[in-house]
Amino acid sequence: MSARLGLFIILGVTLWRVITLHFDTTDLFVDEAQYWLWSQHLDFGYYSKPPMIAWVIRAMTELAGSTSIYWIRLCGPLIHMATAIMMMKTAKRFVGSDIEGWTGVTFITLPGVALSSVFFSTDVVLLFFLTVALWAYFGQTAKRSAGLALLMGFAFGCAFLSKYAILFVVPGGLIALILLPSARIAWRDFFISVIVAVAVAAPNLWWNLAHDGTTVRHTTNIAHWSKLRIDVAGGLEFFVAQFGVVGPIVFFAMLWAVARAIKDKSEPRERLLIWLSMPVVLLITLQALVAKAYANWGVTAYIAGTMLAVWLLDRLWPKGLRISLMINGTASFLFPLAAVFAHQLVLPNGNEIMKRYLGRSAISREAGEVARQSVIPIIVSDSRDLLADMFHTLRDDPVRIYAKPPSDAPDNYYEQTFALPSDVAESVLFVTTHPVDCAQTPELVRSWQPVEGYYRGKTIFSYRISPACLTGK
Repeated sequence: MSARLGLFIILGVTLWRVITLHFDTTDLFVDEAQYWLWSQHLDFGYYSKPPMIAWVIRAMTELAGSTSIYWIRLCGPLIHMATAIMMMKTAKRFVGSDIEGWTGVTFITLPGVALSSVFFSTDVVLLFFLTVALWAYFGQTAKRSAGLALLMGFAFGCAFLSKYAILFVVPGGLIALILLPSARIAWRDFFISVIVAVAVAAPNLWWNLAHDGTTVRHTTNIAHWSKLRIDVAGGLEFFVAQFGVVGPIVFFAMLWAVARAIKDKSEPRERLLIWLSMPVVLLITLQALVAKAYANWGVTAYIAGTMLAVWLLDRLWPKGLRISLMINGTASFLFPLAAVFAHQLVLPNGNEIMKRYLGRSAISREAGEVARQSVIPIIVSDSRDLLADMFHTLRDDPVRIYAKPPSDAPDNYYEQTFALPSDVAESVLFVTTHPVDCAQTPELVRSWQPVEGYYRGKTIFSYRISPACLTGK
């Protein structure tokens, strides 16, 4: 595939995603809504993630003059497009023009990329900066360059500000530097990159120090390192899920490359790509084996991994590239349609396939209506999920929104930053998913059961309640 054809396909896939996104009928997911709220309160760090995604959303919504779901999510397909084009240039620099087009097209149609082009996530921004860092790094393996060293350090630092998962690439990269002479760069360039990366990451490191290591502590908590055990099924589930994240043929090709390396049939450049990808998969598989891991945690493996797979398939099984494009391309076509027809795609049990992305804004609007009818200017909730959507859906509503004050350390961003102030004396509307037991006998204003989406069949309660009842005072 020529580079020109590859670029044409990348632009076509992106255009399809941009157009279908306009007709998307889903609500913001909890994380997406939280990222938007972060973007309204710019900082160098937040409760659960570093700040880059908030900065990106703020830039997009400022340019668009709108904070609607479309403009928040538009970041996804546009950044993925930039990453795919950057992947083409990186593959050309490191391997050659023969795989330039195929590399970009393979990346833009990866199932994981298709999904995160519909629902915006930190992985999107992370992969872009990782690709830029690798482009600069591969240039330095060929010749000394202070400019490329600066760029690599800057991109790596920005990747760190996007998601701490960038650090999963480091062990394999360091091993490659030790074992492969062709992977080494000039010491001067190495130290320039390290210094620049640390300087870029420093504001977030400082923020964590100033906030009792909030983000770092949260990251270790979700990894469940305090509950170590052997879970063979969990490890196997994560590993098998990678066939779905990047497509069956791409992941198979990566494993094939490892097998060839073990048999000493691969060249140094191929082994370098292996060290920059497969150790990530191995590390997260081990994490899933002893604690917990989500399918997307190994995403940093798939920049070098995609190049590795395409290069091997181009040489040894060209037909595999075309079959992979057919499989992944079909998924790329269908994912946006699933979001467009989210209400119509229903399982036999009555639940929507996109259930977790539906019904959230309806609850927020109902809560806002209850607050207006009851003349209660403050809504409080103990649910991160409910709060996330209420802040966005009711962003133009005069009602004020707070989290229930935590009894101990805050469990989420809302409890950390938007807990109900202690000086509020008047009654508030408390929206929750469970009945309230309080000595002061709160008034149940309304309860209802959503008929669709994530909360279908569950009961939502709204109480007129004294703040003292929520704080336990």
